[in-house]
Amino acid sequence: MKRIKTAAAMLLSVMLVFSGCAPKDAGTSTETGNIEKINISYVKLPLNMPSIVEKEKNMFEEEFGKDGIEVTFPEITEGSKMTQAVAAGSLDFCNALGGTSAILAAANGVDIKIIGIYSRAPKAFTVMTRSQDINGLADLKGKKVAGPKGTILHQLLIAGLSEAGMSVDDVEFINMGIPEAVAAMNSGNVDVALVAGPAVTKAVSDGAKVITTGEGLLDATIVIATSGKFIKEHPDMTARYMAVHSRSLDFMKDNREETMEMAAKETGISKEDVEKMYDWYDFNPSITQKDVEELEKTQEFLLKNGMLEKGIDISSIIDNSFVSK
Repeated sequence: MKRIKTAAAMLLSVMLVFSGCAPKDAGTSTETGNIEKINISYVKLPLNMPSIVEKEKNMFEEEFGKDGIEVTFPEITEGSKMTQAVAAGSLDFCNALGGTSAILAAANGVDIKIIGIYSRAPKAFTVMTRSQDINGLADLKGKKVAGPKGTILHQLLIAGLSEAGMSVDDVEFINMGIPEAVAAMNSGNVDVALVAGPAVTKAVSDGAKVITTGEGLLDATIVIATSGKFIKEHPDMTARYMAVHSRSLDFMKDNREETMEMAAKETGISKEDVEKMYDWYDFNPSITQKDVEELEKTQEFLLKNGMLEKGIDISSIIDNSFVSK
């Protein structure tokens, strides 16, 4: 009986090999046949034009549908939740992940790799007030400032205060989300709010003014990321992903009017404001030395403010192989 079972097992192995169904080493496979679904995060705000175009034009579905691969777009808007999903294997690509979140995840052992820059938009991140007594960063001493801690906006505040010869200890910083910060500013409960994206134009129309933007202080780097494991097993799929992203940028360039209308409809922002905000963004996906330096500055911010205990080698989480040259 034992010899019969052994012979049967050997016969089955031979049949699998000749039928093309022999098991593959998952760690080295570059075939698409073993992928049934690709999960790509979808974040449309503050004004993530490439994502909107890619989704509305079914670009990823057309590319990967050729291999019978389903594409889903989970709306995960928090960077920490995106990287948690990557760690859990439920998210393949982070489209529009804050550089802060990528660094924190990598420092905490998540297998995350940056494969492109999603955007740089220093003008989209601002420090705002309604007070007539505040006209510059030097006027913030002793003031109440509200905004989301550990974000690009928080980093902007600290960089701005440093530029004015102060530190975050010179203001009363209150941690809260952007909508809550704007409401607190409008009601007079805080003097200053950290505001980004479409909330900026809305706040201005309601009577607030911009004290400073990120221009000259930081680049507000947002990245595209996946896991090292996914790259190792599917470099071909990663390259195709970035090729689709590049096509969305070409579409935006060649079809500006349609892109503006598409974004206004999807975000609920007026077309006039979309046009204004669009010029704030640099969507070039190539990772430059300046981008690396900006990420290093972000890590320094995290370390100095106690949000990161030990730094990482930023170059170790960057893979610049997949951006079309």
